[in-house]
Amino acid sequence: MKRTFPCTKFSMAATIAYPKSKEASKLVIRKPCLAPEKIEIFKSLDDYWSEKNLLIHLKPVEKCWQPQDFLPDPASDGFIEQIKEMREIVKEIPDEYFVVLVGDMITEEVLPTYQTMANRPEGAQDETGASLTPWSIWTRSWTAEENRHGDLLNKYLYLSGRVDMGQVEKTVQYLIGSGMDTGTGKDPYLFPIYTSFQERATAISHGNMGRLAKEKGDLKLSQICGTIAADEKRHETAYSKLVGKLFELDPNGTVQAFAYMMWRKITMPGELMYDGHDNNLFMHFSAVAGSVGVYTFSDYIDILDVLVEKWKVRDLTGLSAEGQEAQEFVCDHLPRRLRRLEERAEKRANKKRQTIPFSWIFNRAV
Repeated sequence: MKRTFPCTKFSMAATIAYPKSKEASKLVIRKPCLAPEKIEIFKSLDDYWSEKNLLIHLKPVEKCWQPQDFLPDPASDGFIEQIKEMREIVKEIPDEYFVVLVGDMITEEVLPTYQTMANRPEGAQDETGASLTPWSIWTRSWTAEENRHGDLLNKYLYLSGRVDMGQVEKTVQYLIGSGMDTGTGKDPYLFPIYTSFQERATAISHGNMGRLAKEKGDLKLSQICGTIAADEKRHETAYSKLVGKLFELDPNGTVQAFAYMMWRKITMPGELMYDGHDNNLFMHFSAVAGSVGVYTFSDYIDILDVLVEKWKVRDLTGLSAEGQEAQEFVCDHLPRRLRRLEERAEKRANKKRQTIPFSWIFNRAV
């Protein structure tokens, strides 16, 4: 049936849509209540602690790279020749890689949604839009740094001549209009847990894409992806440090928040992407990303393992019954379940994947 309305289904890295076993279906991790104490704890960090531990992970604008640092100079007499040289190099890049690059770029371009999400948690709002509280400064500056990622990838793709920019731009507009539901709501604990995971996933995706580009001889694209990945790692460090502090101040509340986010699954920002044609565009994009090794089921599991270790979740003591259940879930139950599902995913991956046409690459099938 032809679609005649904006996409209403919910980086970048692929969402891991693992099936629920009979055992898992019986286990319900309830969404933590938004207790006033949690809001007060988060507010208590929005002063000296945030200034010394979050803002240090931002770079001054004058010391930041800009997209033009990596692209042909339009003011140069050799601009046209630089583009021709670039296009000769990108001829060696497979269509599958361009599908992944477009998907990554689109999820980087929906920054209005990201800043909206960052301002939703109670106790973390930018009250005026230009507030000088450390958290407000962080969210605006984080958004500003992230903005360069989409700009750079967009311009690279435009100059490459390998993608249908009209379809790409349409997908961006659909996605911003659709928004996203990360499940974080107004709970100030849930958002930094989500972003700790998501930033790491994005860094992995860009890093792997850079490695593949280098193997195909596109050193400039490899540099672009590696530079973006480095930004994502720096942002992950900030968010994961914030969650670490929440574990220190409120281990019960934080471990329950972590368990809830992992129980509902970390959904990446691009899940609602739609190009006017493909109602399952994100799923198809994710399949391509997984098939070329940019972001896989194993990466999802590894991120969980890293965060459990980084936040020392296994070492938590003195927890309530609910806290102990949450600890067991993220440290034992969920990793075992995901490893079993990983084996099934690997068996499915060995089967030949059905090719799908993508409007982004002029309806060529990959």
